Amino acid sequence: MVVFEYSRVDFLFTCLGLVFLLLDIGLDIFAAVSFYQEKEYVSLGILTLFLLGSSVLVQAYSWLWYRYEDFRRETKVEGCLSRCQLMLFHVLQLGIYFRHAGVMEISVLSFFTSRDYPSDVAVYLSHDLSMLRLIETFSESSPQFVLMLTIILQRGELDLVTVLKALGSASAIALTVTTYHRSLRSFLPKKENQQFFSSVVYFFWNLFLILPRLIALALFASVQPCFIFTHFICSWLVLFFFAWRSKTDFMECPCGEWLYRATVGLIWYFAWFNVVEGRTRYRTLFYHGYILADVSLLCGLWYWKMSTEPPDFEIPHSYAIITAVSVVALYIFGLIIKMIYYKCYHPNLAKGELKGVTTESQTGDSLPMMMMALYSEDVVDMAVFKNGLPYQPVAMMRHIDTDLADRNLPSPSLSPTAPSTERCNKRMRKLAETFYS
Repeated sequence: MVVFEYSRVDFLFTCLGLVFLLLDIGLDIFAAVSFYQEKEYVSLGILTLFLLGSSVLVQAYSWLWYRYEDFRRETKVEGCLSRCQLMLFHVLQLGIYFRHAGVMEISVLSFFTSRDYPSDVAVYLSHDLSMLRLIETFSESSPQFVLMLTIILQRGELDLVTVLKALGSASAIALTVTTYHRSLRSFLPKKENQQFFSSVVYFFWNLFLILPRLIALALFASVQPCFIFTHFICSWLVLFFFAWRSKTDFMECPCGEWLYRATVGLIWYFAWFNVVEGRTRYRTLFYHGYILADVSLLCGLWYWKMSTEPPDFEIPHSYAIITAVSVVALYIFGLIIKMIYYKCYHPNLAKGELKGVTTESQTGDSLPMMMMALYSEDVVDMAVFKNGLPYQPVAMMRHIDTDLADRNLPSPSLSPTAPSTERCNKRMRKLAETFYS
């Protein structure tokens, strides 16, 4: 039987995620009110765009995943809503918070009480939540970090609101990438289980790759605020094209898959994200080479603008050079840590070695085909009709059972039993296949 364990560390990350969610909401409101009071309407408009755009994107994924599962709900919090009410709450941008509440409910019940709540259900729900948080991080927290850092650079002084929001966004990014890695680790068999230190290394190489990328964007936006939008659109179109050419297969409907590819292009604008199975060494090298060149170009343009058209506050040329070089060097250092992770801590496994069932049957496609052929050969020709409908007498069913037994095949059952595997999140398993294969 496949076992997905919900450990104390997973429960800790779930609680921390709720704390950071509430903190982020409070900081968003605080920042919006501060921008309004200071009459910074442009910054307020950009912040509102990030918040609304990210919320709509995350709610769309949450609703699609409910629909794919025929609106199956595991918790009392989610079950108290009908299908129409659930759709209404997603339209009102509140659906994701019911997912948070449901995960907290079943996590607490499975962790602190003796009630029979299978741990795999808590893991299943936390997997979906970790993916939604990842999407929210790169559609809201990362752009907000760039916005807040840009404001600090343009003002030339530290403001409490912008500093707190920047720190909150950085903390959300750090927690999200670590939670996502723990979700992927849950699919590893015990003999290949990664130690907690592997998550620490994973966290640091993501931090040292994402942080210089965000800083480079903020440096460029502080001197060319209009061209940063052109840079994003052009880069996203290129990355979206490569996501389309990768032929991803993550969602269960064509519209959802196109939405996913557009989201991958958005994530790739800030960080690398595995989307296809197999060795992705050349794709990764090409991506990091492109981002490294882009970071170097953005830092170079910032230094050039600071040298030719300095702002009201003066920065010595030596400090500007050190800043630009440090950002590029930090990205290279992140690449070194990533190579160390893949060399020392990353297991390479085949798809079948991971925990959980795939979309195909565990026994393969050949058995159902053989049974269909057998049924067609031995039964259809003997079929009789009763009241105008196909009817199989008991003797014929016995004939099928005997023939199947002679061929060492399982006999068909009118009420087949479910496979002896616990529930598996097939979306997160696909991501685990792309990460570990």
